[in-house]
Amino acid sequence: MNASVAIQVLPGVESEEKILSIVDEVIKHVENTGLTYYVGPFETTIEGEFEELMNIVKECQYIAVKAGAPSVMSYVKINFKPEGGVLTIDQKVSKHHK
Repeated sequence: MNASVAIQVLPGVESEEKILSIVDEVIKHVENTGLTYYVGPFETTIEGEFEELMNIVKECQYIAVKAGAPSVMSYVKINFKPEGGVLTIDQKVSKHHK
């Protein structure tokens, strides 16, 4: 594993119910990738290879639009080490979850 990304997808819709519905579709897409991921209250973190993660980030925009968002804003954090060795989600948070 040489990268991890955290993505927050903000659909451009008014209703909280619609926001949650669209975000659920995006998370379902992330889940279907088979990669390790962690859903937090503000963003979802995904681990994998850099190129694959960048494609997932791109696809999340299309998923949100297909689910009904006329526009999408996303905030993305990227941790990339070409030679590998990025800290895993478990290494970062497991000690805080009991």
